[in-house]
Amino acid sequence: MKLTPGKLAGMKAVSNERGIIAAAAMDQRGSLQKSLKASAPEGKAIGDHEMEEFKSLVAQVLTQHASAILLDPEWGLPAARARAKGSGLLLAYEKTGYDATEAGRLPDLLDVWSVQRLKEAGADCIKILLYYNPKDPAKINDFKHAWTERIGDECKANDIPYFLEFVTYQDGVDEKSLEFAKLKPELVAGAMQEFSKDRYGVDVLKVEVPVNMQFVQGAKSAKGTEYAYTREQAGELFRKAAAVATKPFIYLSAGVSNDEFTETLALATDYDVWHETHEAVSVEAVIANLGKNVATAKAVLRRVIPMIGGSRVCECPSLLKAAVITSPAAFPHATRRRLDLLIGKYFPIERGRPASRTGHPRHTPASRPPLQ
Repeated sequence: MKLTPGKLAGMKAVSNERGIIAAAAMDQRGSLQKSLKASAPEGKAIGDHEMEEFKSLVAQVLTQHASAILLDPEWGLPAARARAKGSGLLLAYEKTGYDATEAGRLPDLLDVWSVQRLKEAGADCIKILLYYNPKDPAKINDFKHAWTERIGDECKANDIPYFLEFVTYQDGVDEKSLEFAKLKPELVAGAMQEFSKDRYGVDVLKVEVPVNMQFVQGAKSAKGTEYAYTREQAGELFRKAAAVATKPFIYLSAGVSNDEFTETLALATDYDVWHETHEAVSVEAVIANLGKNVATAKAVLRRVIPMIGGSRVCECPSLLKAAVITSPAAFPHATRRRLDLLIGKYFPIERGRPASRTGHPRHTPASRPPLQ
């Protein structure tokens, strides 16, 4: 993945010192407003001021621990100014939600914003949310593909990273149901494969996990007695989804509990980083690999050490003899002992020589000739 200077700068701005994007998301709008309304005192309105204040308070706290924060330009700009120093900024470009009266959950952009304007507002990266089903009619997906391409071109023109977040769906099917859990792996993998294409200009994919952990047999998060997949099958679905992506991707929590998401990531890292022909990883296998590494290190030392003591025709072995210009009489006694392995053959320790309380040997400064 080759990045232009602007895109590289944007990626660095939202990453921590280890190069990891540890960002917090606070670009929710309609759903957040409803949640705040539900928890507010009766009759309390949740308007622009309350939304801006809430987002600002969240940004002040979370950006002390996050490498960046994702906000919206509608209510999030005061929060962007309130974030901790060194925390990057991603700004959302799409309108919240979709028109449920129209087929296809079609996307739309904020009316008075552009990538250029978002960048001028301080964005290090641009984020887009798209509802997507790779099996939707061509008319619907052609619209979404062209829409995504246009945003990619805008980001290229402004040299800023493009984060594409997609949420899969199937019309008429509850996304929390067993039926959708069985459809989800193919939908997620299809979306990852499609938007990995260079034509869209996407730099990072924000993707759903390809399984629903509540329907994984043997998972702690499993509920009920109906399952969509075994643990082994779920792991294989993670690997297959990862295999079709040619862009970096981030797994979304999708609003599940911390325990469920932690278990999800544990399953993902068990499977999607291993080659399909590898066996499952066990504690015994890890210990065996450690033993092999130790044996390899010992073998290297056995071969290299005899080579070190060979005769040389150069002056390399005696370079230290002329490298030390300090008078031996001025060597601090403790330092002299510490360096004995290196310089002992040139400057032997005077056994039994008393040392001063400061660790320096007692000596008389050499006399100087009178000035001429």
